[in-house]
Amino acid sequence: MALASLAASLPIAAAAAAASRSRVSILLRGMASSSSSSSAGLVASPARVGVVQMTSVGDLDANYATCSRLTTEAASAGVKFLCFPEVFSFIGSKDGESIKIAEPLDGPIMQRYCSLAKESGMWLSLGGFQEKGLDDSHQYNSHVLIDDSGEVRSSYKKIHLFDVDVPGNMVYKESRFTTAGDTVVAVDSPFGRLGLSVCYDLRFPELYQCLRFKHQAQVLLVPSAFTKVTGEAHWEILLRARAIETQCYVVAAAQAGKHNEKRESYGDSIIIDPWGTVIARLPDRLSTGFAVADIDLSKVEAVRTKMPISEHRKFDSNWKTSSL
Repeated sequence: MALASLAASLPIAAAAAAASRSRVSILLRGMASSSSSSSAGLVASPARVGVVQMTSVGDLDANYATCSRLTTEAASAGVKFLCFPEVFSFIGSKDGESIKIAEPLDGPIMQRYCSLAKESGMWLSLGGFQEKGLDDSHQYNSHVLIDDSGEVRSSYKKIHLFDVDVPGNMVYKESRFTTAGDTVVAVDSPFGRLGLSVCYDLRFPELYQCLRFKHQAQVLLVPSAFTKVTGEAHWEILLRARAIETQCYVVAAAQAGKHNEKRESYGDSIIIDPWGTVIARLPDRLSTGFAVADIDLSKVEAVRTKMPISEHRKFDSNWKTSSL
């Protein structure tokens, strides 16, 4: 689809959605050869992708009801792949609450979402799930990918943890309850080769360089819950930079608004094309809903052919160094 015609269709789709409201070790998690799903290289036509914006709270059932409603609406809009933000299923108001509800990926919380994917016939990207850790005082912040048969196709444990004193805001120390992952994850899908990440990872471009140049990612998924302060300053510009420097689509689902008295997220769920252009976003940065765009892998190849940075990059060369 030409960029002009795609851009013209997006405001209609977005408005309709809003209205309805090592060490890092490198592991390549591809799909089994027996899978019935298409690999990235076999995608012949654009695929409709939805990016969710929501305000999760400390109630598992309430958050699931929102996710279920949005999934039903997205399916009606022709979406085949729906991306949810970080901590989609639960945001607690007190320290340690997420540890109490953390479960393994085969536990009842995630299985509920697996059933949702199967019933809707849709792939789901679930960013920032509280996966039970190695001990009772730690969890993983896991990005889980579920296919349209309801199977967990892949998962990624967040590598870069948010231990930051945000100016004018509050102190966050994610590592207090969360164990960092050590594995870069890319996986084939009917929507292209997907590179998985979570929120604060966005500030570390080497991860996305690895996903693109070592693992041939075509679509980067960045589910997030950026703070209001950091979102206003850096959200869109960082996302567009990752798209431009990797020549990938970027799908960034965001938490939005006030979750409780202590926590507020910036919002602004967006989809960006490989040229760095925002091609979908909700009209209201804080509303609950989803925006839609068509992912066309021929555009990825076109951008990469015209601007062949993979041939020009010298990052892996033995550079000479000089210091004074």
